Amino acid sequence: MNLTVFGIGYVGLVQAAVLAEVGHQVVCVDIDVKKVERLNQGFIPIFEPGLENLVKENHAAGRIKFTTDAAAAVRHGVIQMIAVGTPPGEDGSADLKYVLAVAEAIGREMDAPKIVVGKSTVPVGTCEKIKARIAATLKARGREDMAFDVASNPEFLKEGSAVADCMKPDRIIVGTSSESTEAVMRELYAPFNRNHEKMIVMDVRSAEFTKYAANCMLATKISFMNEMANLAEELGADIEEVRKGIGSDPRIGYHFIYPGLGYGGSCFPKDVRALIKAAEGVKFDAKLLRAVEERNNEQKSVLFDKVSRYFEGNLKGRTFALWGLAFKPDTDDMREAPARVLMEALWKAGAKVQAYDPEAMQECQAIYGQREDLLLCGTKEAALRGADALLIATEWKSFRAPSFDAMKDALTTPIIFDGRNLYDPKVIARHGIEYHSIGRMAA
Repeated sequence: MNLTVFGIGYVGLVQAAVLAEVGHQVVCVDIDVKKVERLNQGFIPIFEPGLENLVKENHAAGRIKFTTDAAAAVRHGVIQMIAVGTPPGEDGSADLKYVLAVAEAIGREMDAPKIVVGKSTVPVGTCEKIKARIAATLKARGREDMAFDVASNPEFLKEGSAVADCMKPDRIIVGTSSESTEAVMRELYAPFNRNHEKMIVMDVRSAEFTKYAANCMLATKISFMNEMANLAEELGADIEEVRKGIGSDPRIGYHFIYPGLGYGGSCFPKDVRALIKAAEGVKFDAKLLRAVEERNNEQKSVLFDKVSRYFEGNLKGRTFALWGLAFKPDTDDMREAPARVLMEALWKAGAKVQAYDPEAMQECQAIYGQREDLLLCGTKEAALRGADALLIATEWKSFRAPSFDAMKDALTTPIIFDGRNLYDPKVIARHGIEYHSIGRMAA
């Protein structure tokens, strides 16, 4: 099937590559000339396990192409998939200017019937706006006779496992009231729907809302667990034992109940804020969502507060090793990462940071540039040398089994502030290192 994908960002590129892998002919279009040029040269703009080879192999085979030519791209695809960004506006609501710009381009360039698919995370009612924009553009061309349909098909990708999520989806949500559109979408996703029925078809507004509801539910689990962790510390309980106890209940499960420094990235913070704003628009008081956001914002400062209390507020002139910059492992994404809040608080207090991350070093450099109070180190061991303490902000696998003896020798003060509970306090204590984590008593 011929498919056009607008937007070669995180969602668009992964989805396009996976659809090309199963044999669809995919044209990706973006307004960023440099990004398109680099992709055509084999440079992948984001880090995601398995993505680079997937893109290169399908590009070489001619199944995926990258262009800035919107007219040619629109002519190519029976399906026009919109996967452009929906950045938050100043008030927290989703900005639809890029989505509607694509809708206008489709209406301007289409010369045959099309199915327009909303893949971007958008507020309820956006597909109606897309439909209205395309219809208005066709009317201006005198082509009201041109048939098209607009469907919702939200993505459910997790950064760090996005390719696997696409290849083996838990569910495929399609919002449409058209039987013919449903048939085309079933054909598109047939290669991913072989073992058992994964496609759930519903009305368009419910499909749009499903994406927000899913992300907000997961964000709620994270904020709830972080609140329990903070309370456990005050009550003298061990949140890691509590996590095992409640996770064994199948009604709760073990996913998304790890205490830490809060959620970040491109989805959860933006989507929680956007749904709060949407609720305000219909005069609904989203009390729970506001509490989820408030807890998350406060949680990002928990590790700094522990450090500041330990050193009695005297951080000026001190140096801290920081392991982890990305908001989660297996990505280079630092959007709304807890590490950023931690670093910026340390700098404000007059401290220096020696940081290491397996993938996000270049992104950190791009965000902060050259600073006298930031040293980006080539290895996690190098970051430890001469530091007053080690701070851990991201749970990379390569951080899980370090040499504690070497760590003790490298640090000026043998102390760890662990924002991800990577280590057993008893093991750390045997090595003579003081250990502060989340939701557990200091060891």
